[in-house]
Amino acid sequence: MVTSILHEAPRVSFDDLSFSRGTQRAVADQGWDAPTPIQALALPPLLEGEDVVGLAQTGSGKTAAFSIPLIEALNPKTRGVQAIVLVPTRELAAQAAAELANLSRYEPVRPVVLCGGTAIGPQIKALKGRASVVVGTPGRILDHLNRGTLRLGSVSYLVLDEADRMLDMGFAPDVKRILSYTPDGRQTALFSATMPDTIRGIVKQHMRSPRWLAVESEAPTVDTVEQVYYRLDGRDKTRALRSLIDAEENPLAIVFRRTKHGATKLHRQLERDGYKAGLLHGGKTQAQRNKTLATFVGGRTRILVATNVAARGLDVPNVSHVVNYDLPEDVETYVHRIGRTARAGKDGVAVTLVGENEIKEFNKIKRGLPVEVRESKLPISA
Repeated sequence: MVTSILHEAPRVSFDDLSFSRGTQRAVADQGWDAPTPIQALALPPLLEGEDVVGLAQTGSGKTAAFSIPLIEALNPKTRGVQAIVLVPTRELAAQAAAELANLSRYEPVRPVVLCGGTAIGPQIKALKGRASVVVGTPGRILDHLNRGTLRLGSVSYLVLDEADRMLDMGFAPDVKRILSYTPDGRQTALFSATMPDTIRGIVKQHMRSPRWLAVESEAPTVDTVEQVYYRLDGRDKTRALRSLIDAEENPLAIVFRRTKHGATKLHRQLERDGYKAGLLHGGKTQAQRNKTLATFVGGRTRILVATNVAARGLDVPNVSHVVNYDLPEDVETYVHRIGRTARAGKDGVAVTLVGENEIKEFNKIKRGLPVEVRESKLPISA
């Protein structure tokens, strides 16, 4: 039962918090001036060993909020896996592991990433090498548990990150099974952008009197994002997209489709039309995803066609445009998609292509937004 939710972050600096000398040096290396609101709220109770439920959006600094206490909680004398971080996608696993590695650079911590889409042999070898921290997706974690190549009897710290998305992707049974492999007395940190009933059930059953913390959304429809939509015949969406791309000077754009098939089809069409485009969806191997993202981040491709696998956790600083080629499923997905632009204080444009038969569905999304999404005309004829 939730008795209260703390919203207002205390005024603290990293110097006010009790870290080991190595962690203090690693934090200083990041050049962070002060904790973000979710860090200021979550770090004190997590460092004290309490369970925490944190309501925070992607990009709020929550990875450091759970990583620093995780590093501090590790006991170098304990053998086996002491901490596990569960995330919904391979990209988020890679990013969480990278931040853990940065923050533990002066400590003997080397997180092992366990995700599908990559060979399992090297993962098994890494687990045999005195792995103390595991970061991974539920499916591959459960695979290792079933094989006996991973044991969680020594886990004292467990993180469920992007919990709502993890459950939306159908991982609830896997997550519950993984939790059953861990000791009852472990410390648990759960972070989520929303709090559906499924997550409340997990909190009630698997957490110990957690502290509930929430920060205001990090401007989900930030002022620097110009939001527009175009009404058109659904058959004209590809031509409309080409018009938008051609009207901009060297845009860096992410174009969202709902399905892998739709994303693949649009990518092929753009390539045939002479546009350099990348393709990102859940059917790609990790190596393929990494190569696609590196090409996009480096500007060698200016268009990235993606499914919602890129809607959270993808941080590319210079994305100028987000295009909803297919309507998002709900307000939350819309917010996360458009959050891929206007990063690091830069301006950005979010465009939604609305077929005539989608107006009713899009109006539902608009009603759930705190700002108006204006209708506009295509820059040139579609």
